[in-house]
Amino acid sequence: MPDPAELIVACPRCRQRGKWFADKWGPFCSQRCKLIDLGQWFNEEHKVSRELRPGDFEGFDELPTDLPPDSAQS
Repeated sequence: MPDPAELIVACPRCRQRGKWFADKWGPFCSQRCKLIDLGQWFNEEHKVSRELRPGDFEGFDELPTDLPPDSAQS
């Protein structure tokens, strides 16, 4: 399994590519992009498109419990 810090990903906001999980703002390239995205959620420009179903969380009980909840995982 590759190290998440080494993955090249596109910033969800500006689409610039880089090793954003290695940075404290990952998966965003900067604090600015992260805050813009957060503001869009607050303004309801982003939303979950359907109600959650029981099967949506299958496999979550198998995730490692020894990592902080906001740590980068693949």
